[in-house]
Formats: sequence, C-alpha cells, structure tokens
Amino acid sequence: MSDHSTHFEASGGGLVLTNAILLYTNQAPRYLKPYGTAQGDTTAFASIHAVEHDGDGRPTIAVGSPLTRAHLRQWSQALGRTAQPELLPEHVLVAHPDMLAWWVPAEVRPAYFALSDPPADLHALAARTTLPVPYPPHLLIATRHGLGVYALPVNERPGAETPVLHSPILNVFVDGRLCWGNIPKPRALSIASIPAYESALFDSWSTHPNIGQDRTIRGKGGLVRLWDDLAARGARRFPVSRLKPFGAGAAGQGIGPRRTAACAVTVGRLIARGRV
Repeated sequence: MSDHSTHFEASGGGLVLTNAILLYTNQAPRYLKPYGTAQGDTTAFASIHAVEHDGDGRPTIAVGSPLTRAHLRQWSQALGRTAQPELLPEHVLVAHPDMLAWWVPAEVRPAYFALSDPPADLHALAARTTLPVPYPPHLLIATRHGLGVYALPVNERPGAETPVLHSPILNVFVDGRLCWGNIPKPRALSIASIPAYESALFDSWSTHPNIGQDRTIRGKGGLVRLWDDLAARGARRFPVSRLKPFGAGAAGQGIGPRRTAACAVTVGRLIARGRV
C-alpha cells in the first residue's frame, strides 16, 4: 500500500466530502500508474458511493451503485463550475484543463550557452556566454506530461493546417519534448503559467544537442555551428529554411527528407494527439 496520504481542507466555499468513486480493474496494481488509466484490453468497472460521517465527523464509504454516464455528466458539470472564466490572450491557441497551446513570435532574445564539448572552430560560443540570437516562431504545447516545442514556418498565428518544424533549441528532444533536466517545472497548467514555461525553454543553459538533433536541420555544420554563426554575426532573423519538417530525419522514425504535404505534421494533428 502507498505510504503517502492526501489531506483535504474545506475551502471558503464550504466544500465537504460527500461521495467517492471506486475504480476496479482486472490488471494487477503493479502494472498501473498512479491515477492513470488501465492499458490494453484491461476490463474496468466503477462504482459511486455516498460518504457517511459519524458523530466525530469521520467519513465512511457507504454501499454504492454502478457509475453511469449520467453520474459522470453531473460531476463533470459540477467540477467545471470551479474553473474561473478568463479572457484568452491572442497568442493562446488552446486553453483546456489538460492542455495549453500557444505560439511565440520570432524574436531576438538572449541565449545562454555553456557547451560541454565545443568544436574547436567556434567564434562566439567557445566559452560559457550569453548572447542575443534570433529565434524562429514557435508552437508550445503544455500538458500534464511535459512541454512540446516546435518551430513554425511563418511568423504569424498558426491554424490547424499549419505545418510544424523541428525546433533548433538545443535542449529539445527530436520528438519535440523539452529536456527538463534540473529546470523547475511549473506547478499549474494555466495561462498564468505561460511565462514560467517560456522561461524554462528560453532562459535555461544550452550545453549540447540532443541525440539526433543535428539531423533535423538542412545544410552542413550542425546546430551548434548554426547558432555560433548567428551569434557571431549578430543576425536578426533565424533562417527557417534550414529547419526540416517535424519528424523528417528524426532518429528512429524512418521518414525521409521528401516528406509530402499529405503526411506532414500540422498544428491540428499535434493538438488532436493530446499528449506531449
């Protein structure tokens, strides 16, 4: 049995423990993730129970009944009413309890480089340094599982059919996930957390390309030399034409450089996938 507990305190709204939902599965507990769903062909059942309180206020789960879709609708509506309405900034694409997606315009901003094994012929990034460099526009998708980071081909608000490109930022895996390392993770998935997510991406130190990243750009030299060139000459615009479509050339994906429009990964496809 887990050795942790959850403590609940009634808020100013007078919340009290009234019901409990119990979940049953034929899958052994060791194969289940905490608070996650069962995998594969697992059979599942759920029951809903009233919670009774004794004279001292101690709760007891009473006899229950099978959980129905009507129960789910009722409680989903009640839970939804606890979320405060908020106006969406123009750069936000999706604001959902399980996903936040927004785009970041192209910009020259400070970049932090501390390369662990810099090539000998670098001009600007041979030593630990902070220099202004141009970033391409980006699509960021935050979920409960992490942060997805993708470059965009044009500097405008993307639509569902906008294709996405591999991000050139060094601490991003080829599958688009941010490599958190020791970067503090935002605790909430909300619009108010957007600055914290962007800081985790743009204000952290870049030490090396992740495996396969050099195959996500066109031309010679690799990502480190590309950033070195941009920093050394004080470039004001990132050469987006150097970036390959997302998935093209990535390790283990078997996608060639002539990726067709029919199979291109788009903003809509990433959002529909729902998981970073």
